[in-house]
Amino acid sequence: MSELFDYFIVCAEMRTGSNFLETNLNAIDGLSCHGEAFNPHFIGYPNKTEILGVSRDQRDQNPAHLIGTIRDEPGALRGFRFFHDHDPRALEIALNDRRCAKIILTRNPLDSYVSWKIAQATGQWKLTDVKRRKEARAVFDAPEFLSHVEALQDFQVTLLNRLQCTGQTPFYLAYEDLQSLDVMNGLAGWLGVVGRLDALDKSLKPQNPSPISAKVSNLAEMEKALAGLDRFNLSRTPNFEPRRGAGVPSYVACENTALMYLPIRGGPEAEVIDWLAGLDGVGPHDLLTRMNQKQLRVWKRKHPGHRSFTVLRHPAARAHSVFCRRILNTGEGSYTQLRETLRKQFKMPIPGQNSKKPWTRADHRRGFEAFLEFVRKNLAGQTAIRVDSAWGTQAQAVASFADFASPDHVLREDELSEMLPLIARQVGHNSPKPLGAIEGDTPFTLGDIHDADLEALISDVYQRDYMLFGFGAWAQDT
Repeated sequence: MSELFDYFIVCAEMRTGSNFLETNLNAIDGLSCHGEAFNPHFIGYPNKTEILGVSRDQRDQNPAHLIGTIRDEPGALRGFRFFHDHDPRALEIALNDRRCAKIILTRNPLDSYVSWKIAQATGQWKLTDVKRRKEARAVFDAPEFLSHVEALQDFQVTLLNRLQCTGQTPFYLAYEDLQSLDVMNGLAGWLGVVGRLDALDKSLKPQNPSPISAKVSNLAEMEKALAGLDRFNLSRTPNFEPRRGAGVPSYVACENTALMYLPIRGGPEAEVIDWLAGLDGVGPHDLLTRMNQKQLRVWKRKHPGHRSFTVLRHPAARAHSVFCRRILNTGEGSYTQLRETLRKQFKMPIPGQNSKKPWTRADHRRGFEAFLEFVRKNLAGQTAIRVDSAWGTQAQAVASFADFASPDHVLREDELSEMLPLIARQVGHNSPKPLGAIEGDTPFTLGDIHDADLEALISDVYQRDYMLFGFGAWAQDT
């Protein structure tokens, strides 16, 4: 037994060498691996009906019971193999348990995919006698391979993030490491058992030792598909913006109508809330807001068939509105302290609160550009100022809603006159009042200063929103 761990999990995938790894683990004195213990289609191995007296039905009803049985069985440090499509409840238990050793086995995804396709074609998943080896060439399927890679990457990112957040260190193995006796014995030492291997187990043979080019029937098609892959994720939009909570207290719901609005700061909040209040024939202050999650669940239960929606605003219009209302403005709703910090520390060319100097269109353009440059740095985590929800990305806001409940509808501001009546009819209002006019920005509108250079700057700052929500260049009638 080990003083360091109570049991272990081998996180791997099909055709990564996990069978070979298990065979060698089982050959080490003090270790025992029980196969794919949480495969949804069998328990341990295809021809098994139980593990240590725990049946498949018992495992499915309570995965913690099987983990406990594996952990508590005396005589060896025991574990199991786990793939991305196995029972997620078991993974959750293992990842949260610091006494569970995490072994992570990876392989080049193209190698594993081709090996999988050949095994499918031949029906041969293990090879112990070379004389019985079946030959076939894989047919490369680009969409299938992309799905394969995405599934592997998602699983690896999940493992990495969870272990980072819980401060745990796994033992990483590559497919090529499995042929090293020293690495296998190093793994035994890391697990805390005294047993060691004198030699690697040779009962399992490599099934397809030839190069990839010889194992694929449509090599030219595969090469063309792989050339279009972004192997190094060069097109990824970096995101340093902090995650937000679901923001439940900001939600606005009707007392009688089964409709709720999830506001995104910087959007047409006041106008949408006025329209929502009109459905119940009340004022905006009579709507339900500042609810906690328990109160919101009660509202949902009291309003069967409820609907919820949020509203996206074009990033250019939203940024300009925030600049005018929160930064340039010195009255109600302004960020007075932040305004002075931006003016003094970041040298933003906006007048002091008591300035009498006229504010020209050119001044407005320079001030707005400076604000956008601040937002760029702020979203990248390069300032000491928190990312405010008023100028944080709408992509992050929508993602945060999902921490409690995603909205049923994500609307664009320019389609509200058409879409809001449709949503109202879903909850029993056949003739809702139209949305009121949306208040314009002052002292200058975005149209007064907008051009291609400004649009390029905004699209660079808010590239996540442009990309995720399909925004094009801002136009006067947007």
